[in-house]
Amino acid sequence: MAFVVATIVVTSPLQAAPFAAIVMDGRTGEVLYEKNADARLHPASLTKMMTLYIVFQEIEAGRLSLDTMVTVSRYAASQPPSRLGLKPGQKIAVRYLIRAAAIKSANDAAAALGDHIGGDVASFAKRMTRTARQLGMNNTTFKNANGLTAEGHLSTARDMNILGRHLFYDFPQYYHIFSRRTADAGIATVANTNSRFLDSYEGADGIKTGYTAPAGFNLTASAHRGNKHIIATVFGGTSSANRNAKMAELMDIGFAKARNKVTEQPPKVAPLDDPLVASLETGIDEIDAVGGAGKTVRVSGEVRSSPRPKARPDTTVVPDAVAIAMAQGIDGALAEATAEPAPEGTLEFQAQAMALVEEAPAPTLPDEAEPAVTLAEAEVPEAAPGMDVALADAAGPAGTEDLPALAAADPAPVAEPGTLEAQAATLAAAAPLAETPLAEAGPQDIPPDPALAGLKPKARPETLEPPQMVAVAAEVPAPEPAAVEEVVVADAAPEIVVTDPGLVARGMDTPPTLMAEVSDVETVAAGTAFASPSVDLAPETPAAPMPKRQAPIFDAVETAEAGPDQSEEVVVVMSTSGGRHFGVNVGEFPSRYEAEKALFKTALAESATLNESLRKTTQSGGAWRASFMGLTEEQAELACRRLTARAIPCETVGG
Repeated sequence: MAFVVATIVVTSPLQAAPFAAIVMDGRTGEVLYEKNADARLHPASLTKMMTLYIVFQEIEAGRLSLDTMVTVSRYAASQPPSRLGLKPGQKIAVRYLIRAAAIKSANDAAAALGDHIGGDVASFAKRMTRTARQLGMNNTTFKNANGLTAEGHLSTARDMNILGRHLFYDFPQYYHIFSRRTADAGIATVANTNSRFLDSYEGADGIKTGYTAPAGFNLTASAHRGNKHIIATVFGGTSSANRNAKMAELMDIGFAKARNKVTEQPPKVAPLDDPLVASLETGIDEIDAVGGAGKTVRVSGEVRSSPRPKARPDTTVVPDAVAIAMAQGIDGALAEATAEPAPEGTLEFQAQAMALVEEAPAPTLPDEAEPAVTLAEAEVPEAAPGMDVALADAAGPAGTEDLPALAAADPAPVAEPGTLEAQAATLAAAAPLAETPLAEAGPQDIPPDPALAGLKPKARPETLEPPQMVAVAAEVPAPEPAAVEEVVVADAAPEIVVTDPGLVARGMDTPPTLMAEVSDVETVAAGTAFASPSVDLAPETPAAPMPKRQAPIFDAVETAEAGPDQSEEVVVVMSTSGGRHFGVNVGEFPSRYEAEKALFKTALAESATLNESLRKTTQSGGAWRASFMGLTEEQAELACRRLTARAIPCETVGG
């Protein structure tokens, strides 16, 4: 009897792993079916879903990239199969490790990622457990990155289903890796361990398998049909075929029970793990640990002083040297202004008088806008025949009344130029004339001009118009020719001297040396506008009138008459889409938010064909249609085929 019992025990197969399953509506998280869903069992390689979730977090945080080179540790290279075949010290890119861990379920690739992020196995396992709590996986603890059997490394079907749903919603740009049949892993081409189920079940799009002897054959899978999305998990299958058959039954139950139109409720995204927080041994790995989490040491990143530069002062600071120079200049100006005048007869008095004469404003003629040259500014030469005539012409009407006194005075002996006597004589002659500038003289001080007495002003126009420069130029009569006199100089060639008062007023006076040698003056032509009325040396000879300009200063611009417009208006209708009249519709949704979200996820999943498209949402019959527009017919058909292969509802529109 004992022999028979022993034979039965030895020949009986090992006890199968406990079975657990759960079916969930992926859109809302509603549980549609469950059995032993909260039993803590060995997750096997389903653990790699959490490893990859943390890798995607690091990439999103910018602390890692797909091209980051990872140095394989000795621990990672020593992991048992399934393996990629990594060697200790080997460098390999993160993208290849992700492909190997997700598709081939390589234990060495997952361990290499964990060691690179966490530094060692224990630290990364604590990071995995901490992230599980943030996702709501309350019955899960991790001890390694690849899922090999270890004491305390346990999870449940419900927790793994939650993790699979988070991968789908939190990282849609990377989720498609779980549906690829093969991939290049850098040192080898790897095949998907879930290919049979993906190829056999309609709408299946992932995600991960797992197997160890204590765990059995595990699988978390996702499938889309129409607007329905089902996520299910199986623990404890007896074989891969048995596991796939169980999963197909669970998926059918889910699609049968799932409602057609529901409001999508994505799960809350787990916060990024703060690298400045270092957790001590807390006992978090044990369920229902006394006291829960232990102490947390946080490195403060508080900024105690502002890094911004200080503001500039409101008042401008003047350097001491500049302030002293300014004060000295002001003191000097005040001292000069308040100083008493020098006694008469001293050199200082003469210098001050000369400075005042030089700074005095020059008188102006009534009909001239430019300053005239006073006699005080010109040297008085020795009297010569006809000198009084030249002085009368130079003085103009304003200086006529002073000429008899100058002519009656006896000529004083001329002092030697450059001496004090010469300077005093110059000042004495100029002082009376400079006392009352012509510019300050009133109308009663200016004698009337006989030449202007016969002119009458024009009648005032009935309507006043703004003065125009062209009209003024046309009304003002052209000045008559200036008086020209021929001066005969002894032993010299004749020269022409212009005695126009206006020219004399501009400083073009006759040099003293030439005036001293004048022996005869013959009037050739004299103008009537500026001639002195009290002097008549020779009969007036009419001056030849100046030729008038026959051509205008500015040539008139000839404007061609515009003929009737013979051109006809042609309206051309052109397409702004460049022949891109097709689009792709990815379904109807209860709200615009849900439609735009679906467009965003689809664009990330199928960026190769939809990159140049325009996302558009339209409302029709209470539902929102999500479409990608602006595609060619070939692009739309290709995108729809690729989306259909991923179980995403799709139809082409346009044409």
